[in-house]
Amino acid sequence: MWLWLVILNIMKIISWNVNSVRARINNILDYIKTSNPDLLFLQEIKTQDENFPYDQFKKIGYESHVFGQKSYNGVAILSNKEIKNIDKNFISDDLKQSRIITGEINLKKKKIELINIYAPNGNPIETEKYDYKKNWFKKFISSIKKKLAKNSNIIIAGDFNIIPEEIDVYDFKRYENDALGKLEIRKKFREILNLGFFDVFRLKNKHKQEYTFWDYFSGSWQKNYGMRIDHFLLSNNLIENISSININKSPRSKIKPSDHTPIELEIN
Repeated sequence: MWLWLVILNIMKIISWNVNSVRARINNILDYIKTSNPDLLFLQEIKTQDENFPYDQFKKIGYESHVFGQKSYNGVAILSNKEIKNIDKNFISDDLKQSRIITGEINLKKKKIELINIYAPNGNPIETEKYDYKKNWFKKFISSIKKKLAKNSNIIIAGDFNIIPEEIDVYDFKRYENDALGKLEIRKKFREILNLGFFDVFRLKNKHKQEYTFWDYFSGSWQKNYGMRIDHFLLSNNLIENISSININKSPRSKIKPSDHTPIELEIN
C-alpha cells in the first residue's frame, strides 16, 4: 500500500502600511516572526533609503528593496525569495514622490509582476492635493495598461486610499465628499478592475464588512470606526491561484501600532 503525500506550494504575500518603518520596527519584526511571509509589501515607510533598517530584516532572512523618501511616503518590498527587475520608475510622478516599487517573481511557470503602491490621500478636495491624486491615478492606470500588454500576470497591492463601496466604511455618508470616497475616485478603482483585475478580498467575501484602517483619533479603533482602503488586486490569470485572503487585525491592537493593519494573501 502506497501513501501519497501531496505538498502544496503556498506563497504568502502581505501588504501593510506601517506608518513609519523605524517607529514600528519592533511590531514589524514580531509580526514577521509569527506570520512568516514570503513577501511583505510595506507602504508609508517614511525614511530615506540609507536610513532603512536593512540589517534588522537581513538577520531574520529578508532582503529589502526600498524606494524611500525623507519623512513622508516611501514603499519597500521585503522578500525571502528572489525578486528580479526591481523598478522605481513605474510612473512619472508629478511631485517626485516615492509611491510605487515593482519587481518580478516566478511562480511555477508564471512570471508575475509585483506592484506595491502607496496612493495619494488627496485631501482636502478643494486643493491641488486632490488634483495630484486624480492625475496620479490617471498615470498609474496608463502604466498598468502598458504592463498588461507585456505580462498578464500582475499583483497590485498596497494602500490605495480609496473606499471602493459603501460597505467598506463604517459611515459612508461621512466620506461621500472626501478624497477617499468621492465617486470620481471610486471610478478610478473600478477602471483598474475593468482592465481585468479582481479585488481579492471582495471576491472572496461578498458581504463581509471588514476594515484595514482606523484613525488614531476619537477612539476609532475601540469603536470600530474603520475603512477598507488597502487592497490586493489580482489579474484574471491568477485568480485560480488564490488560496486565501485575510485581514489580520491583531497588529492594530499592539502598543504603538500603525493605524493600518496587514492584509494577508496566500497563493499556490
